[in-house]
Amino acid sequence: MPSLSHARPSGATARRLGAVAGLAAVSVLGLATAASAHVTVNPKTAEQGTYAKVAFRVPNERDNASTTKLVVHLPADRPLSSVSVRPVPGWTVKAEKTKLATPIKTEGGEQTEAVTRITWSGGKIDPGTFQEFDVSMGRLPADTGELMFKADQTYSNGEVVKWDQPPAAEGAAEPEHPAPVLKLVPKGQGQQSAVGLTATTQGKSAATVSADDGTARLLGGVGIAVGVLGLVVGGYGLTRARSRS
Repeated sequence: MPSLSHARPSGATARRLGAVAGLAAVSVLGLATAASAHVTVNPKTAEQGTYAKVAFRVPNERDNASTTKLVVHLPADRPLSSVSVRPVPGWTVKAEKTKLATPIKTEGGEQTEAVTRITWSGGKIDPGTFQEFDVSMGRLPADTGELMFKADQTYSNGEVVKWDQPPAAEGAAEPEHPAPVLKLVPKGQGQQSAVGLTATTQGKSAATVSADDGTARLLGGVGIAVGVLGLVVGGYGLTRARSRS
């Protein structure tokens, strides 16, 4: 019986195996990157009953088009008495109010309307970059554990992506277009103190995709790709060994 030590792939076969494993790794990494490119709200938690500053982070998912418009819908069923935005250079912002069916009780009396939609337009988020849009809001409700902000992302080619799906239940797969969700925790347990925004012309932008949005999934993709490579090479070796025995 031939020795198993000779059951080694030839140079050509090894190159084919490397190509297959490489393609598998690229596919996995591509999926990990795409899965992380969602419109999100940051930080992801805030304290109930407080005022908070949040940033809607918008990465560009397309390679052949720029993001030119963002619409964020504030929950009308839990209206916020105070909403203000930070100017972003190159972008025009419009906050639209809606008359409330039930007025909000505030320190100054009853409020009959509230901001329910914010639109940023006129700017551009190029492929491979992201932009953050800051909003100060409050008071956050004290009778719920989260606020969901549906968002519409418009591209220069006319495509509109609606980020409007509720978050998945624990253990379930993430929806394709999840809406940004702000988790609300009791006072004293939040990641930030109650803060407001002062008007400023200094915007935030970056030339790479956010690390905290994609790094964890990217590393997971690398691990899977390495596993695929091991299975391909190991399976080939076992098959060759059996064929020679």
